[in-house]
Amino acid sequence: MRARIYKPAKTAMSSGTAKTNLWVLEHVSGTPRSVDPLMGWTSSSDTQAQVKLTFDTKEAAVEYAQAKGIDVVVQEPKVRKPVIRPGGYGENFATNRRGAWTH
Repeated sequence: MRARIYKPAKTAMSSGTAKTNLWVLEHVSGTPRSVDPLMGWTSSSDTQAQVKLTFDTKEAAVEYAQAKGIDVVVQEPKVRKPVIRPGGYGENFATNRRGAWTH
């Protein structure tokens, strides 16, 4: 049984970083998916592929996998630079502005 441990990236639809602080242990499907000929749905007989476990730290996820005998691959997250800059959008609404607000 194989699994991967990763830290999810932020969604492309939002600038927020919710749900990106936890580490996820996700089982990799061992069998290929098949297409139902009538409805066109994809299905698999491997129920472990539906399981996603979350952990506070990477070490906790690795310890859990070792205790359960799961072969894991750890994917390190790509750290991004924060986009907070002085004089950004929030400066438009500052109470200590000098001069009139213009577009």
